[in-house]
Amino acid sequence: MTQLPTYVLLSLLSLLVSCQTAETELPTVDSRPNIIYILADDLGYGDLSCYGQTNFNTPNIDRLAARGMLLRQHYSGAPVCAPARSVLMTGQHIGHTPVRGNAEVLPEGQEPMPASAKLLPEYLQAAGYQTAGFGKWGLGYPGSEGAPENQGFDYFFGYNCQREAHLYYPTHLWRNDEMVALLDNHGGYQRNTYAPDLIQEEVLDYIRKQQQGPFFLYYAHTVPHAEMQAPEHYMEKYRGQYLPEKTFEGWNPPEYRGKFGYSSQPEGHAAFAAMINLLDDHVGQLLDVLDELDLTDNTLVVFTSDNGPHLEGGADPDYFDSNGPLRGYKRDLYEGGIRVPFLAAWPGHIPAASESSVVSGFQDMLPTFLTSAGVKPPTDIDGINLLPALEGDSSFQGHDVLYWEFSERGGRVAVRQGDWKAIRYQLQTGEGEWELYNLAEDIGETTDLAATELERLNELVNLIPELHLDSPRFPLEGL
Repeated sequence: MTQLPTYVLLSLLSLLVSCQTAETELPTVDSRPNIIYILADDLGYGDLSCYGQTNFNTPNIDRLAARGMLLRQHYSGAPVCAPARSVLMTGQHIGHTPVRGNAEVLPEGQEPMPASAKLLPEYLQAAGYQTAGFGKWGLGYPGSEGAPENQGFDYFFGYNCQREAHLYYPTHLWRNDEMVALLDNHGGYQRNTYAPDLIQEEVLDYIRKQQQGPFFLYYAHTVPHAEMQAPEHYMEKYRGQYLPEKTFEGWNPPEYRGKFGYSSQPEGHAAFAAMINLLDDHVGQLLDVLDELDLTDNTLVVFTSDNGPHLEGGADPDYFDSNGPLRGYKRDLYEGGIRVPFLAAWPGHIPAASESSVVSGFQDMLPTFLTSAGVKPPTDIDGINLLPALEGDSSFQGHDVLYWEFSERGGRVAVRQGDWKAIRYQLQTGEGEWELYNLAEDIGETTDLAATELERLNELVNLIPELHLDSPRFPLEGL
């Protein structure tokens, strides 16, 4: 007898539950997995030892690779923070998702996700999951319709605002709609409470409290985004190991420029290694708690990054080969700006120590997580359910077409179909030229084939109007 895949069984279970009458007490679905999604901030494709990093090790994150699957062709939804998160939360790619750029709101926050948008935690919340967000939000200023507590999260703790998250010793964080003052940082003039450690404590406490499950935990970690700061006991481990050092002149306590500038860092190399060590330790502590509570086998854990490595505040991605074989950095639509590491573990479902080259992206997380929870995904999205690929179906076809746009720096667009990728910078100024790359033969995008493959280039360019909904932020004039 042929055994049905897990995602099919869960979908049938969801259908059975949905068919119960309103008067019938619904059965408890203990088999539904907990879901944990860990999103590092500005971590490059080559920043993990399981992806080839040799300057330092990431043994705890590598545990996920050993327990599950590593994807080679997973893409962020955008090359910067807020739109990437919008793609993740809505299942719609950057040409369709509501938030398409880092639009700032003063004094604190970003452009809000509209109330009409239905986000991943809202679907899971409606299905009976406890939902929590930790770390950095960036999709709606405090009190707005886009604030996390208004978008499906039962609980949130962390930074509402991306600018505030530039500070690792901030003046405050948010618990739902309540501002939590960090008084021992003395208004940002002193460095006593390292916010990522405080957020980590809340994450581990939440898992212990919700161990009966099922729960969805969205952990948008702020490391290794600038500013380049780590607690002293981490700095001590790496000081003097990566010479010559990278220095950055910014602000220094008791001077305070806060969210509008990064603090000075005379030891940028040591700071980066220290921050990765801290991030790896945090992942290890989370995995240890799952083991301790006997939750590992019934928890789907995903680890990835929101875009490529950054260049701010003393970061030096070239020194550490942070983008591996890829070209470009954060804000680029070359592979180094948008192709990101991706690890997924779910013992008994995802084969251990496995790899896949399925072409996938942030928009796929919503249908994948919903299907794993036994919830039928909506039809008005761009994402696809990746569970077949994650469960080892090598014949599963990922995306044939992927699309990106970036409204800043003159406007940028990119489209991938099969192994071919077309890119154009300075679209809105009319100064840029189309470039074309064959990623199967040229992962580093070193050889532009636009002049010799004009017909293929035109095929890709002609796909874009159907992939892009015009917005005031980024009209596609001059395409």
